[in-house]
Amino acid sequence: MSSADSTITVQAAPVNPRSRVILASLIGTSIEFYDFYVYATAAVLVFPSLFFPTQAPATALLSSFAVFGAAFIGRPLGSILFGHFGDRIGRKGTLIASLLTMGIATLLIGCLPSALTPGWGVLAPTFLVILRFAQGIGLGGEWSGAALLATENAPAGKRAIYGTFPQLGAPIGFIIANLLFLLLNATMSPADFASFGWRIPFLASAVLVIVGLYVRFRLIETPAFTHVVETGGIARVPLGRVFRTSWRRLILGTFIMLATYVLFYLMTTFTLTFGTTARTVKDAAAAASAAGKPFVPSAFIPGLGYTRNEFLIMLIIGVVFFGIFTLVAGPLAERFGRRAMLSVVTIGIIVFGLLFVPLSGGGIVGVMAWLILGFTLMGLTFGPMGAGLPELFATNVRYTGSGISYNVASILGAAVAPYIAVALWTSAHGSVVLVGVYLSIAAVITLVALRLSTETRDSDFTTIVE
Repeated sequence: MSSADSTITVQAAPVNPRSRVILASLIGTSIEFYDFYVYATAAVLVFPSLFFPTQAPATALLSSFAVFGAAFIGRPLGSILFGHFGDRIGRKGTLIASLLTMGIATLLIGCLPSALTPGWGVLAPTFLVILRFAQGIGLGGEWSGAALLATENAPAGKRAIYGTFPQLGAPIGFIIANLLFLLLNATMSPADFASFGWRIPFLASAVLVIVGLYVRFRLIETPAFTHVVETGGIARVPLGRVFRTSWRRLILGTFIMLATYVLFYLMTTFTLTFGTTARTVKDAAAAASAAGKPFVPSAFIPGLGYTRNEFLIMLIIGVVFFGIFTLVAGPLAERFGRRAMLSVVTIGIIVFGLLFVPLSGGGIVGVMAWLILGFTLMGLTFGPMGAGLPELFATNVRYTGSGISYNVASILGAAVAPYIAVALWTSAHGSVVLVGVYLSIAAVITLVALRLSTETRDSDFTTIVE
């Protein structure tokens, strides 16, 4: 037998190219967060008058934020549903399904008649709640799948770096959504925007979903899940197993995410409300008169008085820092460890909450410093979560475990954050001092959870629990 005949060729297992992993994890979360922020912006700008026209302005705004929170109720359910299939049949197919769920719900919101349409007075807000809930179901399955796609394909010692790419989808989605709103505001009259212009960002999501699906269909399964299949370690009921084997990590993961969620939704949704509310009674009366609406001086709560376009531009500038420091956070988390780095950043969030009043009252320079500092802290705390939460759980329950922690935290932190913030702001007659204290308290809880957790940087990412 010749040496050529005796040679045994071993074919290497196929892997996802690095560029495809980065793009697929990034584009999916960018689309998902774009869809989410389109609603968040519309909830402030137009939904109070379109879907709650018979309510007083402050009550209509609170009602709009209550519907905003419906998605956060759906997110844990989405993490359970998609987590079950993600841990049972794989990451790829589940990620495609979550993207479709979110995309279809967003498209239908763009087609929904408002409460001003004859015959839709009660039905319009009801269907808005249903579709908003469906958005939450989709996003509940998206984040953990995208995080696992990135981290389970990462080279050794680079999980936190790869894990920042799905996190980067949050600032990218925010910027795209709000740039589109700015463009529409600049090219449409207020009447046209309220009539049909607000629908365009929702309808445009269909194009983005098609692009995301194309990229994800070209993926192959992650090596970590392939190992689970090959070793017969698939959990029959991932939800039951993760609660039985990792209940303590579920609790810690949830509270580790708490301050991140409170911070982000205060810096985006609440600040947009606060920043665009009239500064004086005179300004508020003039705005109401221009809009042909009655003005009640006793119900007036002062804000910063910027126009919608002015403050959206300021927010976009702040979110650029969010994106930059999301990427910076990855190498820092690899060097110093997830727990140590997040502990330092969380202390920074505690201090930041106590600076709300002096910064927000410092004119345009102070407000920009407020936004930039808040979004910088957001990037530093959000970036490491793409690796930190999945590392808490074994491979065969990782989709379910990381998804539940991430999305239950969304209820405790994000779902109620804009609503609580508006209530605290109004109760303090326009001061944001209590809003800042609320953020600091949330960060203290997160710091306690971090100190009770262990470092996961060097954990075995192929462990299977029985």
